[in-house]
Amino acid sequence: MNASSKEVRGRGHRVPFDVAAYVERVRSGACFICDLVAGAPGSEHEVVFDDDVHIAFLGRYPTMYGHVLVAPKTHVEHVVRDFEQDAYLRLQAVVHRVARAVEAVVPSERTYLLSLGSQQGNAHVHWHVQPLTPGTPYERQQFHALMAENGVIPWSGAEAAELGERLRAELGSGR
Repeated sequence: MNASSKEVRGRGHRVPFDVAAYVERVRSGACFICDLVAGAPGSEHEVVFDDDVHIAFLGRYPTMYGHVLVAPKTHVEHVVRDFEQDAYLRLQAVVHRVARAVEAVVPSERTYLLSLGSQQGNAHVHWHVQPLTPGTPYERQQFHALMAENGVIPWSGAEAAELGERLRAELGSGR
């Protein structure tokens, strides 16, 4: 798949997403980040960065091509209170480094950075890095672009592996 078809896929082609099933899974299941870190079966994601303290991996249900999640490997639940300033700034440095790599690999008009989750679901602190595809109509940007309720981008394990390889190469470049 060439860059232009990825751009079109990221901007327009989405498939429906079962939000109710997702909500049930995240509210009743184990922490997906802790499972990923522990190597639990079924928790595999395409990891693009791991420095023994932080991990970054491709989102399983991307709404934008290039969606990466960045998290501390230790289970932390509050994005501000549960961090000493130095640990928080180290995490933000990883978010910045990953976002720069995403922008180097994926055409991006703007990169959205946000932390989602709550005590009710997806409690483990994680940051979303989501590149906005150039040319995305304004009414499909911002919250609309982030919401799985508007569908997710269908992609294969091979496509995730290819993007993961490109991101790992960029992250290994020291930029």
